[in-house]
Amino acid sequence: MLIIQNMNLQENSVFIRCDFNVPLDVYGNILDDARIRAALPTIQYCLDRKCKIILASHMGRPKGKVDPKLSLTPVAKRLQTLLEHSISFSHEVVGEETTTKVASLQNGEILLLENLRFEEGETKNDKSFAANLAQLATFYINDAFGVCHRAHASVEAITTFYDDSHKGAGFLLQKEIDFFQMLLQNPAHPFSLIIGGSKVSTKLEALMHLLPKIDKMIIGGGMAFTFLKALGYKTGKSIVEDDLLDAAQHIIKIAKEYHVKLFFPIDFIIAKEISQNTSSQIVTFQDIPKDYMGLDIGPATITLFEEAIKGSSVIFWNGPMGVFEVDKFSYGSIKLAHYVGNLHATKIIGGGDTAEMIHNANATDEMTFVSTGGGASLELLASKKLPGIQGLVPRIKLSF
Repeated sequence: MLIIQNMNLQENSVFIRCDFNVPLDVYGNILDDARIRAALPTIQYCLDRKCKIILASHMGRPKGKVDPKLSLTPVAKRLQTLLEHSISFSHEVVGEETTTKVASLQNGEILLLENLRFEEGETKNDKSFAANLAQLATFYINDAFGVCHRAHASVEAITTFYDDSHKGAGFLLQKEIDFFQMLLQNPAHPFSLIIGGSKVSTKLEALMHLLPKIDKMIIGGGMAFTFLKALGYKTGKSIVEDDLLDAAQHIIKIAKEYHVKLFFPIDFIIAKEISQNTSSQIVTFQDIPKDYMGLDIGPATITLFEEAIKGSSVIFWNGPMGVFEVDKFSYGSIKLAHYVGNLHATKIIGGGDTAEMIHNANATDEMTFVSTGGGASLELLASKKLPGIQGLVPRIKLSF
């Protein structure tokens, strides 16, 4: 796969697929600009080479319709501040305004297109829509790891309109691939996996693929209850995927075969409802009443998990330990985040909710690498082929 350093970009036009899908408040203000900052090295590299730069990204899920609340105008303003460089903005993705602004673009200037998903063709991987995007620039750079598992027009179909020397990976995408390749191919040991979140189903394949490579697996969050129920314990009203009880038992069995040490929560913060004002209490994992649900790991579990990961050389963490969106049930995740951050280890954080949780804990700078892709990282760790990456791999030329 061609990487940006090996592309002849000098004074050429470049289409950069970024991931500016940042969280906004009700007033349209950006709550966390980490994904914008992550794209800056690639953009700056192209600026230094006096390129004509067209930036494109999605925001949320507008389902092919224009939604002013999901406009990229706040991103344009933040980019301008971070880059200290003027940013032009097109209020459409393709069309007359975009064509005119691209035609007038000078070397060293930047144009940001409106939300790609305002167009139906984006999520449908429409070839004609991708062709219109490809006409905007001579080079294509994918720097949006967070959507590389999506077969979308600006991620996959667009790559078919560029030859192998005119498409490649930006610095962020290259960095993501390098870290996850290290986890899959040559991780240092002891290698600890911290896994959480609400569901086993979204992480099942990644878990199965990682088991032969890890030494310890720490299981928290809502998914812990599927494992506990599979072991025969009562879980009250806690979230459980009953159709995955056999799968959970299989994971436990395989872990034993590979001599992987498993750690489950031994106490929980429980309540009858998910609310900041609800009454809560701490109970052991064996004492959850039938009308209560576990919403965070308890203090004894925090101590257990800290002891479990002490001395790890590599830690990969995907999924919070509780309902971190509610302050009352975020303590376990935050406490563990700071403990992990202070360890002398390679600490890699899966994107999505985990990255947001680490940001909320003010622990981002304590980590070795925080991925920008939750779903993409899990699919890569499950050894699946990601459409956005496959589209950049040179096509094999046969000669007879």
